[in-house]
Amino acid sequence: MEHTSDTVYDGKLLHEISYPGRAQKHTEITLSATYNKIELYGKIDFYDAFHKVIHETKRGNKVEAAHHWQVKFYLWLLQLNGIEDAYAILEYPLLRQTEKVELQPEDVLHLEKSVVEISKLKEQENCPSVINAKICKSCSYYELCYISEE
Repeated sequence: MEHTSDTVYDGKLLHEISYPGRAQKHTEITLSATYNKIELYGKIDFYDAFHKVIHETKRGNKVEAAHHWQVKFYLWLLQLNGIEDAYAILEYPLLRQTEKVELQPEDVLHLEKSVVEISKLKEQENCPSVINAKICKSCSYYELCYISEE
């Protein structure tokens, strides 16, 4: 699924080509935390612990809100682990663009609400209905929703 998808592989390849020296300077970290009895996990590919910066490379040719929420989730995990004042840099090599992302108090409230809602969905006996959105076809978790549809 996510860690073995073609999308993830393409992203790693783009990162290696665009930022060849980064792997030697930054660390890959896996984080976990508990919020409201909900276990949270995240894997950050490139983290500069000295400067408290997450580097997230995106392979697409457009900036999406989901990219911001992904790194905000990582920043929240860092915060839950006692690492304050971290920030993220979203990098779009194909656009030749970077964006600094910081975690705001209202973002934390949104993330807290979201993980509680997701946890409730996980606890339901039946899965929610398939939404058939265009974005689903490129999702790393496509199989979870559409396994019985094909």
